[in-house]
Amino acid sequence: MSENIKTVPENTGARKKTGKKVHINNRTDKPDNIVEQEYMINRDCAEIERELPSFLSGFFSYMKSALLPMSRREYLRDIRFFLKYLTAETNLTKAGEPADITVQEFRTIRGEDVNHFLDYCRNYSVERDGVIQVYTDSNKTRARKKSALSVLFKNLYREGVVPEDITGKFYPIRVQNPGEHEIKALQDDEVMIMLDAVSSGSHLTPKEYQYWKKTRRRDKAILILFLTYGLRLSELQQLNVSSFNFSRGEFKIYRKRNKESLMPLNNRTVTKALHEYIDEERPSAEQIQEGDEDALFLSLQGRRMTQRQIRNLVKKYTSIALKTSRDAGYSPHKLRATAASSLIGRGNSIFDVQELLDHEHVTTTQLYARHRLNAKRDLVAAFEWDDEFDRPGQK
Repeated sequence: MSENIKTVPENTGARKKTGKKVHINNRTDKPDNIVEQEYMINRDCAEIERELPSFLSGFFSYMKSALLPMSRREYLRDIRFFLKYLTAETNLTKAGEPADITVQEFRTIRGEDVNHFLDYCRNYSVERDGVIQVYTDSNKTRARKKSALSVLFKNLYREGVVPEDITGKFYPIRVQNPGEHEIKALQDDEVMIMLDAVSSGSHLTPKEYQYWKKTRRRDKAILILFLTYGLRLSELQQLNVSSFNFSRGEFKIYRKRNKESLMPLNNRTVTKALHEYIDEERPSAEQIQEGDEDALFLSLQGRRMTQRQIRNLVKKYTSIALKTSRDAGYSPHKLRATAASSLIGRGNSIFDVQELLDHEHVTTTQLYARHRLNAKRDLVAAFEWDDEFDRPGQK
């Protein structure tokens, strides 16, 4: 166990949120950047809670114990949006701000009021700085908001804050089951096109090519890690140089549900790509900004790459493989799907793939097996032997 005292630089997210420098006193085995990320999520939650009515304090405590931090933040955002809707779009409260809604007003909310809100979310507008922004929520997004409100009202009923459980009156929202839509993943030949592009700089625009000359080893290492391990975007973005123990052939990642996982290093492809990046291209110590010295993947400015930067990088190279526009390229999650379907297609155990990708339920992993089954069906669909025996003159 180590104790590190880290001053978060002024231009990090922590500085922007607080207006102050943040000192991280790390007494755990977790890297400082993971501790900082948890701090930022908890701070976001606390800020949202201050905007909401004080009679929800018991519910806030419940969520800390019942939900993962990122889920808790999303639920709080959805609940805040619902309360802003109440103040701006209904006569259910006289409050001008969510924090001023009274418990008496909250007790008058009925199931149909929530249904009206969920219908409102299909298409709504928000005016900011003289510009009207129009939003359209998918059924999946509306279902998440419904889930947040269901958790809220069930908890308030259990605590006696509201007189009845109104959640049974919420209308169902039809959401596609994962198996009902096509899983988007790169085929093996498309993976090779993508890796050729990142290795040679082919199919890039002149501007992209100039950046590629400075980042090609970094970009290739990122793609290889996604394709080999099916990492989540957050897992890859948080990787540090100290995450890797090359002598033992392993590296550590921090997953959902506060889990740590040791991953074995692929000795040829992955290790080679990482060494080429770290030894030949990664910025030197004097080029790296304070606080990001241990970050594995760095921007040209010497800062830990953001999730947006990594996402744009993946979309660029996958668009080349797919022969489409940059905007139509795949997200990092599609490379996770590519890893899963490729591993299963090569005959690996579905349970081993589940363990590698950290799927909570094997049914999620089975979707990729079904995807490979469909690929086999397509492969043989037009391959008919009967035609060979139905030629004229043959019996």
